[in-house]
Amino acid sequence: MESNDAEKVGNKEIIHQLISFAIKHRKIMQHYLDKTGVYHAQHRLLMEIARNPNVSQNDIARSMDVSAATIAVSLKKLENKGYIRRETDEGDNRLNKIIITEKGNNVVEQSKQIFKQTNQKVFEGFTYDEKCTLFVLLQKLDNNLNKMEEEIKSKKERT
Repeated sequence: MESNDAEKVGNKEIIHQLISFAIKHRKIMQHYLDKTGVYHAQHRLLMEIARNPNVSQNDIARSMDVSAATIAVSLKKLENKGYIRRETDEGDNRLNKIIITEKGNNVVEQSKQIFKQTNQKVFEGFTYDEKCTLFVLLQKLDNNLNKMEEEIKSKKERT
């Protein structure tokens, strides 16, 4: 980067670049993931179920930080389309285990390939050292945001 460019780069410009990257990345990912036949929220849900076999609806809601009602709607759609099935827990009839089907696993595998290919393209031309530096810098940003979240949380608890 030339010195004239470096002088123009402030916090606002860096934040704008990070947000712009996140928006573009999400649009591109959505374009490729749409080909799997599963919507964004359903896709996230399928990936979560694949990572946690026989998970309960409540556990999914907690891990994804959404309401059980929201999860129920998405699960119903996934079940109707044959991506998952539910089985009653033998130990507790009130609980349903969510099981991914072969059709669901196919989408998960397809998605993993999409993630892998996209990640390779995003980091094309980066050296290992550049990726390490970027990772460390992003961790610093994340730590600062974590501190801010904790401040907000503690202020809410005091009021």
